[in-house]
Amino acid sequence: MRRAARYLGFGLAALVIAVAALTVATARPGNPALWPPPAGSGAIEVFVVSHGYHAGLVLPTARVAEVAGRQGDAALIAVAQRFAGYPFIEMGWGDEGFYSSVREVSSLTPGLALRALFLPGNTSVMHVVGLTDAPRRSFASADIVRVVVSEAGFSRMMRALDASFARTGEPPQPEVLRHGLYGPSLFYRANGSFHIFNVCNHWVAKLLSVAGLPIAPALATLPAGLMFDLKWRADAKAVPL
Repeated sequence: MRRAARYLGFGLAALVIAVAALTVATARPGNPALWPPPAGSGAIEVFVVSHGYHAGLVLPTARVAEVAGRQGDAALIAVAQRFAGYPFIEMGWGDEGFYSSVREVSSLTPGLALRALFLPGNTSVMHVVGLTDAPRRSFASADIVRVVVSEAGFSRMMRALDASFARTGEPPQPEVLRHGLYGPSLFYRANGSFHIFNVCNHWVAKLLSVAGLPIAPALATLPAGLMFDLKWRADAKAVPL
């Protein structure tokens, strides 16, 4: 029994060391030209929402429409117009089969998770939800953090977000697939392939990195790791329950 406990302890210690090493190896510094926003300059609040198995971004709809219109981000212009009646939009990216089937943690099955993480060539979708109220009131029990980005960082984030949407037709427009998981929501066809090294939380982390924030992809593999990293290095503030 003692030997088994010793081996277990060694195994856990090795796991912690491996995670720490991967965190350091993959960590990306922030961009001081973009973040933090200079004192007295314009800044925009965005929110990261963890639903336990998946994280998404909540953005102010009016600012999305404004910046997308100025930059000519066609997909975001169309999405912002469609959800113009809502003060906030939640956006998430993920595997099409997994995302459209798992409404909550209790719906998650090993088969769905293994296929999404390890089967090559998984198609992806964007999930867009119109929120009638602030993020905390919309998601009463979720883990939510508030992040402040500069106007320049937000503009770069919107350009990257626009590129997440696949286009179809002439002129090219974002492709609506079906109704979403909850509330006034839609699934759109997305660009990119989902796999264990490119999950929904990595997508959120990459967008924040584009906006100038420091990120660690190894930690971002799980929502809890992403939230921890944002609080630790990006001065993200938890939104109280």
